Amino acid sequence: MELTAVEAAARAIIRNMEAVIDGKRSAVSTALTVLLAQGHLLIEDVPGVGKTMLAKALAKSVHCTVSRIQFTPDLLPSDVTGVSVFNQVDRRFEFKPGAIFANIVIGDEINRASPKTQSALLECMEERQVTVDGTTYPLPLPFTVVATQNPIEMEGTYALPEAQRDRFMARISMGYPDTESEMRMLDARDTSSPLDGIDAVVTGSELRGMMSAVRNVFASAAVKEYTVALVRATRDDRDLRLGASPRATLQLIRAAKARAALHGRDYVLPDDVDSLAVAVLGHRLVPSSRVLGHHQDSGPVIDDIVRRIVASIPVPVGAPRRT
Repeated sequence: MELTAVEAAARAIIRNMEAVIDGKRSAVSTALTVLLAQGHLLIEDVPGVGKTMLAKALAKSVHCTVSRIQFTPDLLPSDVTGVSVFNQVDRRFEFKPGAIFANIVIGDEINRASPKTQSALLECMEERQVTVDGTTYPLPLPFTVVATQNPIEMEGTYALPEAQRDRFMARISMGYPDTESEMRMLDARDTSSPLDGIDAVVTGSELRGMMSAVRNVFASAAVKEYTVALVRATRDDRDLRLGASPRATLQLIRAAKARAALHGRDYVLPDDVDSLAVAVLGHRLVPSSRVLGHHQDSGPVIDDIVRRIVASIPVPVGAPRRT
């Protein structure tokens, strides 16, 4: 797919989603960026601000298979991945796929499930496959998990382990709407759900074409070196106990390529990397106890550290563009 077509299709998806999510252009754009980069998205915020609505709007805007998993403390790993059932007629076991077998999987309140159930997603998210009873089953492609979670200060939540958080390409927060958006919400949702008024604007084949175009976006050696320097700086920062992994470097470049494509460019700029650094790196970092102090929510502290690191890394000037 040509980049002009990618940009036009992306605008159509964003318009479709903004018919449901008003006044949250940044969150909508980042969600689409993660989808086109073939990553997974974590939406973290307090209840009632539209986390699940954003995930549903993204899923409804694309014509592909969608499933939703409501994570609860009694949810079992087999409810997610599937289970082998004995067929008494054929006298053999048959695999019954779980809800994870879909192109877009909405995991609602993922941190309300037990760590055992959360771990069922590790193989799915990283390797795009499920192994049950020694047999491996490939997941449909494209495959994206859009998970929502409440802050860990909320009752009945289990903190996601570092290995689980690292599987997500980006983490975003919705935040409260402004006054005008909240007034429009009262009028628009008085009698019906705005999700009922939107349909898919991109087919499955068009989505795969957009993803292919994103993979072909050029990232120069200078931009790659800048990205590596940025990620490595998180590992040496005195305010962080745990820095970003090599997976973070790879996913930051992939997300930057998707952002460049959304802006109609076939090359990545340092600005693409900078604008996504907080979303891609923030949830992977663990602050030191010294800098965390009495803060219960580490999110804002980590975001400030990432912004400081971004400001401290020299931006490559005059990096050659591919001809």
